[in-house]
Amino acid sequence: MKLQIHNISMGMVQAYLIESQTGLLLIDAGLPGCEQRVLRIMEALGRDDLQLIFITHAHFDHYGSAAALRRLTGAPIAIHQADGEAMARGETRLGSVRGRGKMVRALLPLFEAILRPEPTTADYLFSDGDDLRAFGLEALVLHTPGHTAGSSCLLAGGRLAFVGDLLSGTGRLHAQRFFASDWPLIDDSLARLRAARPKWIYAGHGRSPLPGEKLTLLQK
Repeated sequence: MKLQIHNISMGMVQAYLIESQTGLLLIDAGLPGCEQRVLRIMEALGRDDLQLIFITHAHFDHYGSAAALRRLTGAPIAIHQADGEAMARGETRLGSVRGRGKMVRALLPLFEAILRPEPTTADYLFSDGDDLRAFGLEALVLHTPGHTAGSSCLLAGGRLAFVGDLLSGTGRLHAQRFFASDWPLIDDSLARLRAARPKWIYAGHGRSPLPGEKLTLLQK
C-alpha cells in the first residue's frame, strides 16, 4: 500500500498525517490549539476520513489537540495503556530530569496554566504488537518505554518508524536525554527499534524523515 506522509508543525512538536487509499491516520496531536493545522492539511488533500489519532506518549505537547480533533473529525484516540491515565487526567509526567529538562520541569506549571491541556480519555488503549489494520493502515505498535511508561512507536508499512520522543531529530539524530520514567529502559527500547530495521525514522522533534541506518550511529 502506498503511503504519503505529511509533516505538520504543531508548536514544539512534529505531527504526521499518514495518507493511504483507505484513509488517514494522525501520529500525535501537538500542543493545545493546533487542531486547525491538521484540518487545513486534510482540506487541501480533499480528505475527511481520519481513522485514528495515535498518541505516542502522554505529554501535552503530543496529545494537546487530540480531544479537539476528535470532536471535529469523529476520529478515535489511541494511546498505550500505561499512559492512558496520565492523558485522561490532562497530566504530563516528566519523571527523572536531566540538563535542560530541569528548566522545563520548573516552567511546566506555567505552561499548563497558560495552555490548559484538556484531560483526554482514550477510545483505545493499545499494547505492544497491536495491529492497526482495523483503522485502514498496515502498522504495528512497538512499545518503547523509558521516556514515559507507555511511550510507543508505530511501525507503518514495514519500513517507516514514527518514534515520538524516543529519538530527537534536532541536530544529529540522538536519543532523548532530558526526561525519563526509566533511563535504562530507553536503551532497551532503542535496541528494539534497531531490531525492527526501519528504513525511515520520523521523530517527534526536529528534522524528519531520517535514514534508519543512522540508528547504528546514535549520538547519545
